[in-house]
Amino acid sequence: MDYTVVALDAMGGDNAPSEMVKGAVDAVNARNDIKVILVGKEDIINKELSEYTYNKEQVQIKNATEVIETAEHPVAAIKRKKDSSMVVGLHLVKDGAAEAFVSAGNSGALLTGGLGIVGRIRGIERAPFGTLFPVKSGVALLADSGANVDCRPSHLVQFAKMGSIYMEKVVGIKNPRVAIVNVGAEEEKGNALVKETMPLLKECEDINFIGSIEARNIPNGDADVIICDGFVGNVILKLYEGLASTLVSVIKGGLMSTLKSKIGAALALPALKKTLKAFDASEYGGAPLLGLKGLVVKTHGSAKAGEVRNTIFQCVTFKEQRINELIRDYIVIDKKKED
Repeated sequence: MDYTVVALDAMGGDNAPSEMVKGAVDAVNARNDIKVILVGKEDIINKELSEYTYNKEQVQIKNATEVIETAEHPVAAIKRKKDSSMVVGLHLVKDGAAEAFVSAGNSGALLTGGLGIVGRIRGIERAPFGTLFPVKSGVALLADSGANVDCRPSHLVQFAKMGSIYMEKVVGIKNPRVAIVNVGAEEEKGNALVKETMPLLKECEDINFIGSIEARNIPNGDADVIICDGFVGNVILKLYEGLASTLVSVIKGGLMSTLKSKIGAALALPALKKTLKAFDASEYGGAPLLGLKGLVVKTHGSAKAGEVRNTIFQCVTFKEQRINELIRDYIVIDKKKED
């Protein structure tokens, strides 16, 4: 069997190791073309695995004696904790023992380790987190969603190109619409970064650039690839997630407030569950660091088994569609044109 091998940080995240292990087992039980390497403290992982039935050939343990905690300084943690589940997992990708590494752990450490251990594709200036999130028309990609808080125009242009490849090949959206986050639709609006990036994006013949997008139009699905620096992107993403969670809570509270509303809720429940599921970000997997030599994916720190499973599936699609190779070839061709 030709497996897609995914290394999973079994010790990273708020719900590790139980939800990480369960997500891995759910993934291999759903598909026979996946092999998961659970990276972390072997005795703890074995204890968790003993609760499940699964194909033993599809699950492997790679012992790692240390854990990088959420509050640790990213650079110091990567340098000091050489036998952490994160560092060991990243080396599995670098050495070709795994095709992807997934972690719900320290985001800064994952970024630092991804860049320092796995490394960027030659020609890639910055590697953004590309986060898929639900919109009215389906799903959109936000890049950068937090990896690079300060960017240059050339970085955003590369984000747009890599994001377009990802949306077309992984999500299946042909000729995805690319927009840059701005405070208005007019070209004269925006900060220095947006104003300098706008003409560069307009000159790109190989992307479908549609101009600016205001934050209020993002949920409507007015663009498929949304480009911004990591500071703006992370603010958008966190507000989006917080608002979605609050709305779900308010809706549930309203439906349970009176006897009539409870009866109405019972009738509407199937349709309501389907709608709310479509707006659950965990359904779309994690956020890959686009532009690395190997696939590194960040899931939410609060990720549970369902998100872990979906992220593992996402890694399979990433491999099957040769995303890294496409990005590498695309950037190399662009660099030759510039030269």
